[in-house]
Amino acid sequence: MDRSNQTSPMVQFILLGLSAHPKLEKTFFVLILLMYLVILLGNGVLILVTILDSRLHTPMYFFLGNLSFLDICYTTSSVPLVLDGFLTPRKTISFSGCAIQMFLSFAMGATEWVLLGMMAFDRYVAICNPLRYPIVMSKAAYVPMATSSWAAGIANSVVQTSQAMQLPFCGDNVINHFHLEILAVLKLACADISINVISMVVSNVIFLGVPVLFIFISYVFIIATILRIPSAEGRKKAFSTCSAHLTVVLVFYGTILFMYGKPKSKDPLGADKEDLADKLTSLFYGVVTPMLNPIIYSLRNKDVKAAVRNLVRQKHLTE
Repeated sequence: MDRSNQTSPMVQFILLGLSAHPKLEKTFFVLILLMYLVILLGNGVLILVTILDSRLHTPMYFFLGNLSFLDICYTTSSVPLVLDGFLTPRKTISFSGCAIQMFLSFAMGATEWVLLGMMAFDRYVAICNPLRYPIVMSKAAYVPMATSSWAAGIANSVVQTSQAMQLPFCGDNVINHFHLEILAVLKLACADISINVISMVVSNVIFLGVPVLFIFISYVFIIATILRIPSAEGRKKAFSTCSAHLTVVLVFYGTILFMYGKPKSKDPLGADKEDLADKLTSLFYGVVTPMLNPIIYSLRNKDVKAAVRNLVRQKHLTE
C-alpha cells in the first residue's frame, strides 16, 4: 500500500486518561493537585536553603539542589496536562505539544538517573576516602559533574524525541494513558519502529543500567567501609550521611521495577483492571517520587532541618 496516502502528520493526539472511570476523575484531580503543590513547595524550599545557607554549599547539597530543580521541571512537564485532562471532556494534545512533553520527560528522566549516580560517587568519596574528599569533590569537579548529567540527559532526549517525531502517523490517534507514554505513541506510527526500539534499549542500558551498576558498586564499598568502623556511634554517623540518598534510590528504582517487572494478566477482565492499575501506578510514579525526595532529605538530615528552621526564623524576623 502506498504510504504517502496515509502518513499525513496528525494535528493532535487524544489522551483517554480516566475517561472510562468518570467518577474517579475529580477525586484524582484533587489528590494529584495537592501532591503537585507539595512538590513545588518542598523542592522549592530545598533549593532556597541550599542557595541561601552557606553551610550547605557543599557538593552533596549542590547535587540535591539540582535534583529538586529537576523534580520540579519533570512534574511541571506533565502534571498540568494530566490535571486539565481530569476536567475537560475531550483530552487532546497537539503534535508540537506532544514533542515538547516527550522531550522534557526524556531529558528529566535520563538526567535524574545520571545525577543519582553522581550523588552515589559523592557519598563513596566522602565515606571511603574522607581525607581526599575536598580535593576529589572540589567545585572544579562537582559543577562539571552536574552539568554533564544535564547535558547527557538533554542529548539523549534530542535523539529519542527527534526519532519518534519523524515517524509517519496515520489512522487511530488515541492514546490510552494520562500523558505521552513513548511506547504508546510509537504504536500509532504506520512505519517500522525497530530503529526506535533499539535506540530506546541502548538508551536504557546507558542511562538506567550503568547508573544502577555504578550505584550498586559504590554502596558495596560504602557498606564495607562502614562495617570496618570500630565504634557503633561512628558507624551510625557514617551511614546517616548516605541514608537519605540510598532511600531515594530505593524508592526511585523500586517503583520502576514494580511498574515494568510484574507479570501481565491473561484474563480480559483482569487485564482491564490491570490496565487501570498500570496507568495509576505510572501517574503516581511521576508525582510520588518527586514529592518524597524533599521529605526524605528533610527528615533524615540535620543540616537541612536546621537550614529550614533558620530560613523560617529569618522570615519571622523580617515581618
